[in-house]
This record gives sequence, C-alpha cells and structure tokens, in this order.
Amino acid sequence: MSYKQFDVYVQDRPGEVHRVAEALAHHAVNIRGIATGVGGKAGVRIITDDDSSARAALNGAQLEFTEEDVLIVSMPDRPGELAKLTKRLSRGGVNINSLFMLGARTQLEEVAITVDCIEEAKKLLDFS
Repeated sequence: MSYKQFDVYVQDRPGEVHRVAEALAHHAVNIRGIATGVGGKAGVRIITDDDSSARAALNGAQLEFTEEDVLIVSMPDRPGELAKLTKRLSRGGVNINSLFMLGARTQLEEVAITVDCIEEAKKLLDFS
C-alpha cells in the first residue's frame, strides 16, 4: 500500500495545529502519524489512512501543503532496530528527509507534546 506524507504550512501561533486536525476530523480522516516543524519552519507533517480524503480536507480548509511518497517499515519494538534500519540506508547512500514513528494500531495512542507554557497545558489537559 502506498502512503503520502502531507507537509502542511501554518503560522507559528496558537490554534494552527488545531486548524489542521479539525479539517481532517471534519472529513473523518484518521491520523496515523503526526509531527510538527517542517524544514525548520512552522508546519505539521501528517500521514493518514486515506490520502485522497486528507488532500480534500486540506484543500477545503485552504491550507497550503506539499505531499510526497513515504515508506512504511515495520520493525520490532526493541532497542537498536531503528539503528539497523538507518544503517542500511546510510550504507546505501540514501539520505533520510524525514522520519517519525507511527502510532500503533491500538485503542489508545500516546502523543508527546512540547508547549510554550507547560503548567497551563497540564491544567488544561487535567494532569495532576
């Protein structure tokens, strides 16, 4: 199966990641992987289960984006596996443009977030 990575360009201000997530939600697009920061600029990198619906959602929200083909590689969840994979690419002269882990296909997903005001974020997200 082929997948696309969408690099969505947004402003560096509160609400922009929400704008992208909301556009996808309105089109019932499930996000498989997401990361912020695109080429050192404000942006959101996304991989979904449905490329055409994601494209329609982003266009409908008038969000600027580019897309490129990605490889989805399965590997064991243990130390050293990513090092093995990247070594093979390196030895073959292949440069990695982007890489991020996709969420496991389970009922719950974890997301790691860095924010400009961690104490406020903790309150808003009901952390003790």
